[in-house]
Amino acid sequence: MSLIHITKQLALFLENRPGALARVCQTLRDAKINIYAISTGDTVDHNVIRMVVSDTARTLEIFAQHGALVVETDVLMVEDDNKPGSLAAIAEKLAAVKVNIEYCYCATSPSSKKGLLILRVSDAKKALKVLNSTS
Repeated sequence: MSLIHITKQLALFLENRPGALARVCQTLRDAKINIYAISTGDTVDHNVIRMVVSDTARTLEIFAQHGALVVETDVLMVEDDNKPGSLAAIAEKLAAVKVNIEYCYCATSPSSKKGLLILRVSDAKKALKVLNSTS
């Protein structure tokens, strides 16, 4: 059985330099904020760090204190079976109702029975309704 809900993702814009991500992670560690999911995407000068954390409000406060540029977005957090075809089933259900997957990221230990998937979709509420009604 899948666990699916809408949560907040933070996109943090950092200089693309050694130690930048380390400082962010150290700051969150010191504040006892857990990172549930993280993805990075680089450009020439900057990295976009997308993350889902245990305390979004506190993380936003911390980033604001450091003058960081952060964008908050609704995403779906899906905990589902770690087996072949799980993502295909989700993508097919969303495609059938014309909900676009703008991007997604996940990682799971090969021995884990469950995986965690973050989905940025064109309509989070519609996607949540469709996936919860058919899971």
